[in-house]
Amino acid sequence: MKLAVPDLISPSYFPALAAAELGFFAREGLDVSAELIFPVDRAYEALRDGAIDFVAGAAHGALAAFTEWRGVKLLGALSQGMYWFLVMRKELGIARGDLAALRGRRIGAAPWVEMGLRGLLTAAGLDPRRNDIRIGPVPGATGPGVDLASVNFGLTAAQALENGAIDGFWANGMGTEIAVTRGVGTVVLDVRRGDGPPGCFDYTMPVLATTDRLIERSPETASAALRALVAAQNVLKADVSRATEAGAKRFPPRETGLIAGIVARDLPFYDAAISEHSVAAINDFARHMSILDEDVPYSDIVAVQFRDLWRSGI
Repeated sequence: MKLAVPDLISPSYFPALAAAELGFFAREGLDVSAELIFPVDRAYEALRDGAIDFVAGAAHGALAAFTEWRGVKLLGALSQGMYWFLVMRKELGIARGDLAALRGRRIGAAPWVEMGLRGLLTAAGLDPRRNDIRIGPVPGATGPGVDLASVNFGLTAAQALENGAIDGFWANGMGTEIAVTRGVGTVVLDVRRGDGPPGCFDYTMPVLATTDRLIERSPETASAALRALVAAQNVLKADVSRATEAGAKRFPPRETGLIAGIVARDLPFYDAAISEHSVAAINDFARHMSILDEDVPYSDIVAVQFRDLWRSGI
């Protein structure tokens, strides 16, 4: 079986990667391999088309391939809340939370991920178009000659920032860590830790998703995958050094050395539950982004028959 991850060398979807690399899927009798499919809309399209079995990705990204949530189900959360950072070039001297200073700047963001920043800025009264905040692709992540099968967006964004190709990026914690530790970037927004306008924490969340058809055909496979995710979360919470073990199997040496420290900061958000509040907020955000028309019921989006597994995993 295949698990698509839109950003592999990253903490964003790490619990799912750890479930594969530390043997928790195998313990449940599932032969699951994780593969990079960037960007997230392509990952969900592969899920829709039957090329893969699960996606570890942003919840709202499912709407790229499953109109009005039809045909997809969210099994559990990889962690809670919107998980990207806004990092700007250090030499610009932009203070934490100073969104007005973004006027006239170029900010790199991945497709569908950019909606989080665009929605956040609009909610803060800074419409990106009217304020000349240019949110667009990162050089090296898209365009002619780019092999999408090898794009790890956060790393690409950090390199583009260091090269001066962009003024900032909206991306994952690995890209953020590299930009900050190399002295080229400063964090302007960390939504999970209280930055941004009210409500932006709940715009989206990283989830494990599958199709209605897989659940109908093999509900035991879906429940086993969720148990594997919860087991991985629990093991990382008990011993964060296991993140290094998992990372070493898929990451380059530099990123392997960083992952446990990044995961340690994210552990308070490791909770597989997907609440009705979260789904209502994601629906609201999706409607504001014009990717959803109707307020789809919670039970049509979340695989509620497995929610008892969120807490115990058994």
